[in-house]
Amino acid sequence: MNYRHAFHAGNHADVLKHTVLLALCDALAAKPAACFALDTHAGRGLYRLDDDAASRTGEAGEGVLALLRRAGDTPVLARYRDAIATCRTRHGDTAYPGSPWLLAHALREQDRIACCELQPDEAATLKRSLAGDPRVAVHQRDGYAAINALLPPKSGATRINRGLVLIDPPYEAQRAEFDPILAALRAGLERWPQGMFALWYPIKQRATLLPFLRRAAHLPAKGVLCAELMVRREESALRMNGSGLLLCNPPWRFEQTLATLLPVLQAGLAPAGGSHRLQWLRNDEA
Repeated sequence: MNYRHAFHAGNHADVLKHTVLLALCDALAAKPAACFALDTHAGRGLYRLDDDAASRTGEAGEGVLALLRRAGDTPVLARYRDAIATCRTRHGDTAYPGSPWLLAHALREQDRIACCELQPDEAATLKRSLAGDPRVAVHQRDGYAAINALLPPKSGATRINRGLVLIDPPYEAQRAEFDPILAALRAGLERWPQGMFALWYPIKQRATLLPFLRRAAHLPAKGVLCAELMVRREESALRMNGSGLLLCNPPWRFEQTLATLLPVLQAGLAPAGGSHRLQWLRNDEA
């Protein structure tokens, strides 16, 4: 793998993914029982928006930095802004938190977190970033294989019944990535049917997504919900025009949270030419 998320940290896809991730964590933390979070493609956990990689692409300028400059808020977005402020208080004014940092920030003392990263240098940086946090285990390993190895989760001899799996692949294999993703989601849901699973996916041209979404509707989940944010029209196969999250077993009434969040994100990131979409692919509890 050659992908390095440092070039894309804080872009519009991160904003969507991280706002929703925090909302999922808050839904888990609303109940007292311990929960578990698995981040299958964790990256390094902490980024700087003024380093060479981020400066070269400038994607954060049209992502998190644009959002922070503009008005408009929801409770979920306020939570995201607060998390960034906390991260910058601890790590400097140009810091941006990746998903492992956000999980560690949002979850509680009794919760457990596993972060998988295949690239040795990124995994080593992640271990340093989260060193000293006894809740977090960092694994240098394939994230898909970790779903079989680490689920269902346990704390000692006690099984943890509640939690979240975040799958955020680099999509270097383009559309071919969807086959291992669907296999991993199916395996994870079969091993841990009460777990929530959140898959991030890029959107270039929608036609290429339709076969994947049709197959995802048949996953062994009680509900499969899609939330998408487009920052430009779907006209270029060479650019990421937007992104989405596929949520299996989302929290009760979570679609209402997303229905409030998505228009505000669109207004902040793509006031002209953007769009958003929220759709149940499957909802057995409707």
